[in-house]
Amino acid sequence: MDPTAYPVNDFGPAMRGMVIGAVGILHVFLAQFAIGGGFVLTYVQWLAGRGVPDARRFLDSFFKYLVLVSFVTGAMTGVAMWLTTIQVGPRTIGLMVDEFHWIWAVEWCCFTVEIVAGYMFLRFGARLPDSARLKLLATYSVASFGSLFWVNGILSWQLTPGAWIGGGDVWAGFFNPSFWPSLLYRAAVSSTLGALAAIAVVNTMDIDRAARHALIARVSRLLVPMAAMPLLGVWFMAVIPADSRAWITGGSVAMSMFLAMAAGASLLIGAYALVGILWRRLYVSGATAALLLALAFGATAAGEFVREGARKPYTIRQVLFSNAITPGEVARMRRDGSVTGDPYPLRDAARYPTPQLVLGAHVVRVQCSACHTMSGANGLVHLGGGWTPDQLRLNIAKLQRTKAFMPPFAGPATEVEAVAQLIAWEAAGAPDTWPVSDDPAVLAQIQRWLDEAGTQPAPERPEARREVRP
Repeated sequence: MDPTAYPVNDFGPAMRGMVIGAVGILHVFLAQFAIGGGFVLTYVQWLAGRGVPDARRFLDSFFKYLVLVSFVTGAMTGVAMWLTTIQVGPRTIGLMVDEFHWIWAVEWCCFTVEIVAGYMFLRFGARLPDSARLKLLATYSVASFGSLFWVNGILSWQLTPGAWIGGGDVWAGFFNPSFWPSLLYRAAVSSTLGALAAIAVVNTMDIDRAARHALIARVSRLLVPMAAMPLLGVWFMAVIPADSRAWITGGSVAMSMFLAMAAGASLLIGAYALVGILWRRLYVSGATAALLLALAFGATAAGEFVREGARKPYTIRQVLFSNAITPGEVARMRRDGSVTGDPYPLRDAARYPTPQLVLGAHVVRVQCSACHTMSGANGLVHLGGGWTPDQLRLNIAKLQRTKAFMPPFAGPATEVEAVAQLIAWEAAGAPDTWPVSDDPAVLAQIQRWLDEAGTQPAPERPEARREVRP
């Protein structure tokens, strides 16, 4: 389906990627907390059955936090994720549902079991014996991890579709090269979040310091999986595409910075958890636990930014570019235009003094607005407003060569010139009049640049290096 079959929503100075990113980071954090919370609940209920003091009392307190934070807020952000995604990336989410609808259905069944088991424990848990409580919480924990299992396969498929590319086999796409490292890494993160939240909750309990310290020592055992996170991270880096690895490790300053933030925050949490809490048996106050959780949220946010950015220039590797145009459609749009069949008019077309600028705004909406605004976040005016006219034309025409994590420009020379003129007009302060630029010599030069760039994305950097070796 042509990308122009879907309406494009405008979020003002916030680019569409920031909107879905903000909702997604919060939801991922809460979802992983819910999974880790299940680990904590099941483990502590097992301790309660063995007669550990205050274990059952902790469960009743912790579960209230889990319900309030995870069930309520997590469910709200989950709905917000679907609502935002279908506005920001309808073609991407449509393809994911088309390919994995039965797997989505299984995941929703797991989520349903998780919610039912959780609310049953909330409603009847106080009256149940320890054995029944353990079975109910184990059901909750298994169902929540099952939800992660199924969603992880779909999300990791976006970056490493693997053998699915050749034949479209659902299971080949689901059990893709990054499935296991990403699943195990998320499980370790979930366990860490559950343990840190448990430590914070222990500090709210009305028991003496020695009893709190004893409980903290027990629940902190769920921090042990953090020790495997560096190895899982290296495994993940080894199986992702070479160019994605290059963006993360220096090719993109922003992604390298966020990778360093995620790794640094995780290292701080891991060092304190493994050395201070588990080895030295330090007492952890509520303030310290809250600070560790805040660091964990920062690490999650930075890690999700890197995961999303590593797919560039795609949203689904080799299948769909970040602007919802497929690689096969670029050549057709180079010939016919990218907005020729767009049924959605510009709402602010009257503000542009020429049809050429209207065309430029139309092209930006279809091809650029997923990752850019005009003068807000990642604004085109800030990026290219200081370039000369020929610099603008050349860099737009050779977009995938200008920045290799950009998709190729999908349109003819007239659309390149329209976008260049739009950026120049906006950079000049959007005056009431603006000359039309339609010099045949200029358009011919743009077409040569388009032909030189081709319709394929930039090659992976290691491959490009091998090509130039004698």
